[in-house]
Amino acid sequence: MIVLAIDAALGGFSVALDDGATVTERVSQAPDALEAGLGRTAEVLAERGLTLAGVDRLAVGIGPGSFTGVRIAVSYAKAIALARRLPLVGISSYDVLTPGDAPPTVLTVVPGRPGVVSARLRTPHGDRTASGPTSAVLDTLLGGTPPAELAVAGATEDVRSAVAERGIVVRALTGRDESPARAVARLARSATPPASPHAVAPDYGELPAAVVKAR
Repeated sequence: MIVLAIDAALGGFSVALDDGATVTERVSQAPDALEAGLGRTAEVLAERGLTLAGVDRLAVGIGPGSFTGVRIAVSYAKAIALARRLPLVGISSYDVLTPGDAPPTVLTVVPGRPGVVSARLRTPHGDRTASGPTSAVLDTLLGGTPPAELAVAGATEDVRSAVAERGIVVRALTGRDESPARAVARLARSATPPASPHAVAPDYGELPAAVVKAR
């Protein structure tokens, strides 16, 4: 199965083509999805001598992360999926950032604006998420009886001191050395696509500080 994946949620824009044996990718650290996203996708396909007709599945990082990046990437992916009638899988940034060998209980953190994060607390009993100021997010996810030690993945530096202040020993996890799009492609291989690309919804996390409403 050949998977074409894009991500613009986690810093810049990346695209990866994964056939299960070889991955071809383009990675930019700049937030240039709008300017170069489609061109970079075409470059990856051309390098492998493929067109969209040769792709079996599309995948996209749905966030949380960059509000603009998520919006552009999900729009691109849906447009391509609908035009080419391809299955589309949405992959959460939390799953991209959580190592495969993470313990059953792990806090995964996605950075936002200064002082703002989105986070998911995964436990054997289920997942909980929250977005907003760091202290408020930790109150929501770690309130009650906090654990003595907590594994943290993703933007560990954004929460390390705030977690430690609660008397919790932080164990920072090291993620895979791969681009976000490569991780999205890898995870999408074992996911089940929804019946329609329309079902793939973005997770914006914390909304921008200012929203202008048209009258």
